[in-house]
Amino acid sequence: MCGIVGYIGKNNPVEFLLNSIEKLEYRGYDSSGIAVCNKNKINLLKKKGRISVLRNEVKKSQDFNSNFNLEINSGIAHTRWATHGEPSDVNAHPHMSQSGKFAVVHNGIIENYLELKKSLKRRNIKFLSQTDTEVICALIESLYDGQDFFKAVKDTVNLLEGSFALGILCADYPDKLIAVKKDSPIIIGFGEHENYIASDVSAFIDKTKKICRLGECEIAVFDKLDIKFYDFNGKEIKKEIISVDWNIGSSDKKGFEHFMLKEIMEQPEAIRNTIMPRIINNEIKIDNLDKFINSINKIYIVACGSAYHVGAAARYSFEKIAGITTIVDLASEFRYRTPAIDENTLVIITSQSGETADSLAALRESKRRGAKTLAVVNVVGSSIASEADFVIYTWAGLEIAVATTKAYSAQLSVMYLLIIFIAFKNNKITHDSVKKYIQNLIYLPELVTQMLELKSKIYEIAKKYNNSDNVLFIGRGVDYATCREASLKFKEISYSHSEAYAAGELKHGTISLIEPGSLVIAILTDKKLFEKTLSNIREVQARGAKVIGLVSESKAKIADLGLDEIIEIPATSVMMLPSITVIPLQLFAYYFALLKGRDIDKPRNLAKSVTVE
Repeated sequence: MCGIVGYIGKNNPVEFLLNSIEKLEYRGYDSSGIAVCNKNKINLLKKKGRISVLRNEVKKSQDFNSNFNLEINSGIAHTRWATHGEPSDVNAHPHMSQSGKFAVVHNGIIENYLELKKSLKRRNIKFLSQTDTEVICALIESLYDGQDFFKAVKDTVNLLEGSFALGILCADYPDKLIAVKKDSPIIIGFGEHENYIASDVSAFIDKTKKICRLGECEIAVFDKLDIKFYDFNGKEIKKEIISVDWNIGSSDKKGFEHFMLKEIMEQPEAIRNTIMPRIINNEIKIDNLDKFINSINKIYIVACGSAYHVGAAARYSFEKIAGITTIVDLASEFRYRTPAIDENTLVIITSQSGETADSLAALRESKRRGAKTLAVVNVVGSSIASEADFVIYTWAGLEIAVATTKAYSAQLSVMYLLIIFIAFKNNKITHDSVKKYIQNLIYLPELVTQMLELKSKIYEIAKKYNNSDNVLFIGRGVDYATCREASLKFKEISYSHSEAYAAGELKHGTISLIEPGSLVIAILTDKKLFEKTLSNIREVQARGAKVIGLVSESKAKIADLGLDEIIEIPATSVMMLPSITVIPLQLFAYYFALLKGRDIDKPRNLAKSVTVE
């Protein structure tokens, strides 16, 4: 959840560290801090609030504005999403050991911190914060013999239980920086006469595109600009350096007021980039999957948040078109049940970051039970991508806004590819049907573009209904799946209550919430379910609700619906309707929140990448 960065090199690290945590602020933004090692002393500053507050304090501090050693400098910084302890100056990272000799930034959760803390307190070690992280620095210091920085860290991490990505400084070794990974992401960047660590490549993408990802239970030691890698037993290992093709333009707003709007507008490109490399000569090509598809008799789609809603939308077509029983499960629930999976089950793990803690745990549980695992992720070499049997990347590019939009659309596109691919391999559809589906897929970015052109109309609708305190999204079938994503998007950035409900279930309780003036957003795109959903709309209208309808029908039929607002949805395959229908609902959520004055890119209490349970 939190964002960590680190620097070692010949330059003053302060500005780089501050700029980098600003780029990671989407991962957490309730407090931030910075520590630099200069002349065998660690200088520390941390403040509650946004990074701008910390930056102002740094400007005033002599410790951060004095001359730095021109030979080598090291530093770490952190932007926090609170887990242990309320947001405050004291609970902000980095944390220091009692003597001031060690400083640590941490992303993750130490599950046995209370046990360790009690033990350390018995040795008269004092603690200032409520965090689990402070235990790490105290433990390192207690195990340090005054000579071997690496050994103290290695011995410490072998005593920790839970998840952690760490950046660690030692005042005795200003020319060293140590990074550690277990279950939380950390990336290393290789620069010119300097190197970096970060939770996300966006922190240093303007400095270098050469990276490696620290693997599970691995330690990186930066020494005089050389980097050595070890496992938790202290055995040296080799790492492969790769190049990433994201550019700095991906992490700026390009003239848009918010990253979210920029990313909404980038969806046609994200869909096109995801599908086109996999369509060759009117066939869908997905490497290696065809080797075992015929043996699969059940699919689990396991994910969290919006990725879970992708699965909910895809389930209908996996069953209808590919003819395979499909179960969609929340990753946070999956591994605490006893899922009925075996070697004939395909478990699809969907995650934008590829680091989602619950999804990673579900992946490992699936493999333990013998299932085949397929990762659908956006980040090359991420933990989920690395551990799955197969991986399909969503080429959505860097996504900064906490509320996902283009990654969601790219994930849906992968699901369409999979549905068509599996259906054809299992002889559920003909080659001619494949061609028709592919034609619809190729045209999908154009339909999404058409929906984006409605943004002025959507703004006016959001303005008209901006006083609505509760919004109900209703639909049937695949439209209900889209309602769930639309409701999540609406509530997470506007802080206004909403609920998604299967339209046919209204009369079983939820209709009691409807009163004169209530706002209902209804989706009617599946023609087979049109009349059924329309009957449910009449039920809420009879009780005084205002209804915005998203409708895929003839203009003559639309004119007779008697709805308060109508957004026309162009016709396409039912399978692909969610990709089109979600666009105006993303825009509605965006403009509704904008008119409320919300912090759209960084909504309260949320973070982009959920790397803790």
